[in-house]
Amino acid sequence: MIMFSIFLVLIVIVCFLLIVVIMVQNPKGGGLSSTLGGSQQMGGVQKTTDFLDKSTWTLGVLLIILILFSSLSFNSGNSEVKIIDDKQVTPAKTEVPAPATTPAETKPATEVPAQ
Repeated sequence: MIMFSIFLVLIVIVCFLLIVVIMVQNPKGGGLSSTLGGSQQMGGVQKTTDFLDKSTWTLGVLLIILILFSSLSFNSGNSEVKIIDDKQVTPAKTEVPAPATTPAETKPATEVPAQ
């Protein structure tokens, strides 16, 4: 269960970073280039756009991998899963039941003469 908690924390961190990287990008493809100026020599704006694009894909792939590994670690921790409940399974009986016997008839007690 500890591994699942670690994966959960990592997934939350990656999701937060992915949200930040996506929010920084411009929806029309400009991204930070419109904010930092139109010239490509000034601050390497084209490199910034490439970095944001690559980091989005990297974080997305990392998120999928973390989700898959957390799923595996969550299922492997529960190793005592039973498909069939023992109480529901009854063994097959092959014995023939014994015939019903009647109780022996009781005789009335004879009176013992009093002395």
